[in-house]
Amino acid sequence: MAPRNITGVSGLLLLGFSEEADMHPLIFGLFLSMYLITVFGNLLLILAVSSDSCLHTPMYFFLSNLSFVDICFISTTIPKMLQNICSKRQVITYAGCITQMYFFILFVGLDALLLTVMAYDRFVAICHPLHYMVIMNPQICRILVMASWITSVLDSLLQTLMTLRLSFCRNVKLPHYFCELRQLIQLACSDKCLNNMVMNFAAGLLGGIPLAGILYSYYKIVASIRGISSAEGKYKAFSTCASHLSGVSLFFSTSLGIYLSSSATHSSYLIEINSVMYTVVTPMLNPFIYSLRNKHIKRSLKAFFHMAAIRSPVDLG
Repeated sequence: MAPRNITGVSGLLLLGFSEEADMHPLIFGLFLSMYLITVFGNLLLILAVSSDSCLHTPMYFFLSNLSFVDICFISTTIPKMLQNICSKRQVITYAGCITQMYFFILFVGLDALLLTVMAYDRFVAICHPLHYMVIMNPQICRILVMASWITSVLDSLLQTLMTLRLSFCRNVKLPHYFCELRQLIQLACSDKCLNNMVMNFAAGLLGGIPLAGILYSYYKIVASIRGISSAEGKYKAFSTCASHLSGVSLFFSTSLGIYLSSSATHSSYLIEINSVMYTVVTPMLNPFIYSLRNKHIKRSLKAFFHMAAIRSPVDLG
């Protein structure tokens, strides 16, 4: 049978967790809980930053943007997965798959670029403290965030348009609970050489360059911290980077895991586990990573809840 364009097929089958039908209630409850924790955790982080004028600094500006992106990131995959579990149908439409893939690529790229911008912010704060507010002025911060958005949008648009040119055979089955670009390209019946080249080039560009920038920033940061004479000064300087370093390690280790598992193995179980770590666990843990050891965030949240508690009786009265 000749290859048939995917637009002629009613939908794609998402096989993620389809084999554990008896576990679906547990899976639904678990993923719903993680989704709600992620959304509310990141929303609280955004509220803490926006409600406290003391946190209106470049570092917290980038952090609030990262929290917003994490909410959008997890919202591209989990709601559809929960809907499929409830309806007991593992189907996604062609338009839905393309849309999901577009936003997934967009927010993955934004995560990587924002983490790079945050590393640059820490580099300037530690290596050039006297010029920090001049270099990282509000206009520069907005430009850096806008440049990250534009770069990610263009990359996602290119990858999506490249996917639209592919033709697929009937019964397209993805071993995921969402439409993942690499798996979708592998299932194409038409020539996919150009798609693989563009995908790998984009992955190297938006993965390799940010990672190299982060590593260089921390190389300079470590060299600067070593030059500090007092142990207290060294601890204070390193503590400002510890949360970001943890977030970077979590993001890039899980992204590397899903990249290697989807390209080097056919084990659907391994792919699912890496996908969960990448798309769910990382956004869920970020609010805890950036707030648990941050006294300014905790102070802001306490003040926010205190004000909310004071206003509630007044509103009721």
